[in-house]
This record gives sequence, structure tokens and C-alpha cells, in this order.
Amino acid sequence: MGAVIQFFRGVAERAVPDIRLTRSRDGRTGQALFVFEEPDALAPESMGDITGMFLVDEEGELVTREVKARFVNGKATALECTFTWKNTEDFERFMRFAQRYAEGHDLGFSGNQGEEEGEPQGQERVSRKSSEP
Repeated sequence: MGAVIQFFRGVAERAVPDIRLTRSRDGRTGQALFVFEEPDALAPESMGDITGMFLVDEEGELVTREVKARFVNGKATALECTFTWKNTEDFERFMRFAQRYAEGHDLGFSGNQGEEEGEPQGQERVSRKSSEP
């Protein structure tokens, strides 16, 4: 079984999110912000109320209830979800999920640890792999 993201149990979200990770200086706590542009979960034929984001893989399930809709001209166009970890074990578990999800969705991982101008320290990103050499 590959890693999937669900807003309705048993229904994998097809939209691939932009994911940004931010960690504390000691690396123990942090957050992952998922931004889904025009996800299936917001389609008129979707299954009802979104009660959370479920990150599912062969190890089990990670859950966050921090899910917000972004609106443009009165219409929901995106979902922003925040997954928070409070210790190293939770971070390592999240990263195992993220690695599986990335492998299954042609995503890459980039970390800058605050080295690039304009980026906060401890911020990393999971995004589509570039097709450029």
C-alpha cells in the first residue's frame, strides 16, 4: 500500500499538495503546512463535511483536524491543513509518511535550514520534481 492523503475516510485525494515544513531550532517540534489547490474534496459532488486530513500508509494513520478552506469570490478554491508534531518520534513518523508519499507522487524534498535569503531557518519543502537536468 502506498501513502495517501484523505479528507473522507477511504477516499484518496488526487490533488497533490504543496508541503512546507517548519521546525524549531532543536528540531523536536514543528509543523507541516499542506496547501491543496482545487482539491477533489471541495468538488460539489464531494461526500459531505471535511472533519480532518488523514495521512494513511502501511504504518497506520496520522490525523490533523486543522483544516481551513481558502475562498475566492465566495467560492472555496483551496484547502490549507496544518499537521503539528511535538517530539522527535512524531517528526520521524511524519517524515516516513512524507517519504512514502513523495515516492508515490513524483515529489522531491528540499531543505535550506535558513541558508537561502528570505527563507526562515528550519524550513523545508516537498514539491514536484523538476524535469530539468
